[in-house]
Parts: sequence; structure tokens; C-alpha cells
Amino acid sequence: MSSASITTAAGASWQEVATDRRRHRDATIASLNPPLPRLNASDIPLDTTSVPRSILAAEDLEITEKNVENLALMLASGQWTAKTVIQAFLRRAALAQQLANCVTELLPEQALKRAAELDDHLAATGQPIGPLHGIPISVKEHIGMKGYDLNAGFVAWVGKVAEEDALILQILWDAGAIFYVRTTQPQTLMHLETSNNLYGTTVNPYNTTLTAGGSSGGEGALVGLRGSILGIGTDIGGSIRSPAANNGVFGFKPTALRLPVSGWSATMAGSDHILGTIGPLSTSLEGVSLFFRTVLRGRPWLREPSLTPIPWRGEDQSGAKLRGRKLRVGVIWDDKVVRPHPPIRAALSRIVKELGKSDEVEIVNWDCWRHDLAWEIITKLYFCDGGAEEKAAVFASGEPLLPLSKWILENAHVREHTIPTLWRAHQEREAYRTSYASLWNERDVDAILCPAGPGVAPKLETARYWGYTSQWNLLNYPAIVFPVGIRVNSRGATPEDNKAYEYADDYKPVSEADLYNYNLWREHGVEGYQGAPVSLQLVGRMYEDEKLLSDLDALLDAAGLAKTC
Repeated sequence: MSSASITTAAGASWQEVATDRRRHRDATIASLNPPLPRLNASDIPLDTTSVPRSILAAEDLEITEKNVENLALMLASGQWTAKTVIQAFLRRAALAQQLANCVTELLPEQALKRAAELDDHLAATGQPIGPLHGIPISVKEHIGMKGYDLNAGFVAWVGKVAEEDALILQILWDAGAIFYVRTTQPQTLMHLETSNNLYGTTVNPYNTTLTAGGSSGGEGALVGLRGSILGIGTDIGGSIRSPAANNGVFGFKPTALRLPVSGWSATMAGSDHILGTIGPLSTSLEGVSLFFRTVLRGRPWLREPSLTPIPWRGEDQSGAKLRGRKLRVGVIWDDKVVRPHPPIRAALSRIVKELGKSDEVEIVNWDCWRHDLAWEIITKLYFCDGGAEEKAAVFASGEPLLPLSKWILENAHVREHTIPTLWRAHQEREAYRTSYASLWNERDVDAILCPAGPGVAPKLETARYWGYTSQWNLLNYPAIVFPVGIRVNSRGATPEDNKAYEYADDYKPVSEADLYNYNLWREHGVEGYQGAPVSLQLVGRMYEDEKLLSDLDALLDAAGLAKTC
């Protein structure tokens, strides 16, 4: 167990607590047998994704480069034991920590014990324990595990211990999963990057000058490096989708109140003005789907009654059965607040062109309606106490407030509400949702295809536009990010792509946020974002999660895109 004894509550300074937590993390990695070689910082390249192939054994590589759906079959058949599989993932996760700083602790003792139990069960019965038998699942740190530290990225919270597993972990455990690693998150859990004073900064494995995203950035980097092929993140403004996009993996934000969130740790518990949700990051679309249907088949609403009691409807919600027509996709090229950088526009154009050749897809342009107002409404509802509880959790230890924490907490729209002003803010939220639903009804699309951010993975400390993801949190629409198989100035990209979508010499930014984003491209350009994966996002209507997954499956087929990373 990892409950801490060096805490600010016991009189330690915040620096002493951080040093102890890093020491603990390193000790869990050092306990692996055989040990991994220790890499020197000078030996780590800008693009770290090829490093595992020069370090890990052939069997470890073979195992960790399978996707969930393939690995599940091999485990269920006994072709590989759960012990062999989890040992491979423990080693690859430990290596990922050296490359991207994405791990808060490994759980080798717990994981190996669980693997032995699963292997014994399969040997005795000839049957897997469930659909996730032996599947390694990584877990964002603020999702509670019984007996383990639960600090949510706050130094002052080190020493808090989860009394039981979060409900989602209980369901996944019953389905046969193995939890083997916990991953990093940012201070406040409200960055689209991942940095805190406990563990430092999580970087992007494809280019270490870029961010892995946030707030589930540890998960994004770990899955990007295949130290995990299925992980759990959380999302209230883009925190699953930003890391998925930045690291070139699949990431799904379900409709809030479909999957259980009891047992996670965060400030402002009980606030329901904007609902956070929980969901998977995976190296495959089928991994996402398997996770979602497994949790729903556990009927979580019976134990978390605030959830909407909708069982898995994959068979009834498949696009072919519902549509009886072409898949009708609305395309957002630009949200009229921030124009995406050229690699995003180029990739979107390429995919829309491919979709236009398909007899199965109809493309329409989606003219965005007041996405600037959406940002104003959601930021007005994020911190209804004016950010007081977030700041108190930070300052309780004496740790400094990090720049991106300061940026979101001191956003121009954040305010301390009175009851009447909160009522008015709720009215604004519902009016906006109604107006957007009306637009969708008029345009009659199945899904919206759009950027997942204003560019590829941002330079560290520069992720300051959330609108391409937070828009769908405000509306409570399900959304999934997927890779398009292109990397900036590298795989699948051509110089002509970016030139065709470059800003005009006389381009005039349409907002302060657009000016900021424009200047980032002018400063760094293609070379600055070298190697970054290009990803896009598909959005569906509230509670049509299964249909969205089916629609993405059909869209990838029509565009000739892979369903795995």
C-alpha cells in the first residue's frame, strides 16, 4: 500500500512531501525484477516512441503491442498467462515513466497477486473470469483505490487514503481486469496539460517539448507509449480528449451520468453545475467500446443512483439500423473563435475529401453558433465559489500556484456566485443547450466532425484554449477523439498540406484567443511541432453514446482510416 507518512499535516514542508512521493514512485519501479536499465537524460531523444524497441525483450514488445481485443482472446484461451502479460506491461510502464514522467506509482505486488488468481481460475475452470480477464488497466491517480494515497495532485492532500475502490474499478475488477499503474494529473485537475508540484511535468512522447495534454495527461502519455493499452481518465473540459489527441490514441468522453464516478477525489464535491465524467483511453476503437459496454453491463446505476439507468444498447443503436440513409456528418472547420493551426485544417480537409468519395457518407458544413458564449457560460459555472476551494487546497501546503492553475482560476468569467446569480447562470446554460439542440434538429446530422483542439499537442505551458472540447461538456454531448495516422512534418504529412492551409500574410485574428494561437504558430511553425500526432473528434447527441461509437466505426471505414493506433 502507498499511504504516505511524510505529509504537511505531520509538519513536513511541501518540498519534503514532493520529494517523498517521487522517492516512493521510484521505489515501486526499482522493485521490478529483472530491473530496467536507467536511462540518462542525454540518452532520451526528442521523439521517445522508438526507445522501447531498443530496451525491452522481444516477448515484452510482442505482448504490449497487441490491442485490447487481441490480448483478451489470447488471455482467455491461455495462450499467454495473466502473469506474463502483466509483467510485460509493468516493465513498459516503468520505461514510459523515464521517457515521459507519466506515473505516480507502479503496483507490482497487487498486480502479480491478481494475475496469479486469474491464472489459477482459468486453469481450474477452463473459463475466463469475465470479458476483461487479465487485461491490464492503468488508472488516473484521483480515481480511488482502497488503501492507496488519493491526493488528486494537491500536496496538502497527500496522506488521504481511499477507503474503498471507486465503483468503476469494482466493476472492471469483477470483469477480470488487473490494475497495475497509477498516472499523473495536474494541480487543480483543471489544466489541458499535466504538471503539479508533486511529480513535475508530464511530456509528450512524440516530442518532449510538447505537452501530453491534461488533465489525464499521464494516461495519454502512457497509452501513447503503449505502457498501457487501456486506461481510465476523467473529463470536465477536455481532460480525456486532449491527452488522447496529443498522443495519437482513442479517447472517449461519454455523456455525463452514464458511467459511475463515485470514489474519485476532487475539490467542489457535490457541485453539479457542469458535470464531469469518466471514460477510457485506448490504442483501439474496440478497446473503447469493450470498456464502455463492460461497465454498463455491470449496471452501475443500482449502486450509484444518480446515474441514468440506460443499459448497453450497442445492437439497437448501430448506425445501419437507425439511419436507413447515408451517415450525415456536420463538419466544423473553425469555431469562429480560434482558427486551428494548418496541420489540423489539412488533416480535416484530407479526411472530408475521402468521405466525399463514399456512397455511405453525406457531408454538410456545420456553421458554429456562439461558441464564445459557450466558453463564457461554462467558465462561469466551473468555480461557483470564485475558485476559493481550489485555491485553499493549493495554499494549505504552501505549494505555489502554477501558471495554468492561475490562468483558469482567474479567467475573466469566474465569479463567486450568489444564489440568484447561480440561478441565472443555470438559465443561460439551459437556454444555450436548447438553442444548440434546435440547430441540430434543423440540420439533421448524425454526428459532428471537428478539431479536438486549436492545434496539435501544444508547447509546454501554452494550452490556453479549451473551446473545441469544453463546448461539448457544456452541452453534455458524448465525444470521441481518434488519430488520423498523420504526424506533423513526418508520417503521412507533406509540405504541400501545410502550405495549402497556412495563414494568409494579411490574416487578422478574430479574438484575443485566436491572436494567442496564431502567434504560437508564427513562433514555432512546423518545426516546433515536429512529430506531433494529428487527431480529430467526432461528437454525438446526448445519450447517443453507442450510436456515436458505431458512427465513428463507419466513418473510419469510409475514410480508409485505421481503428487502431
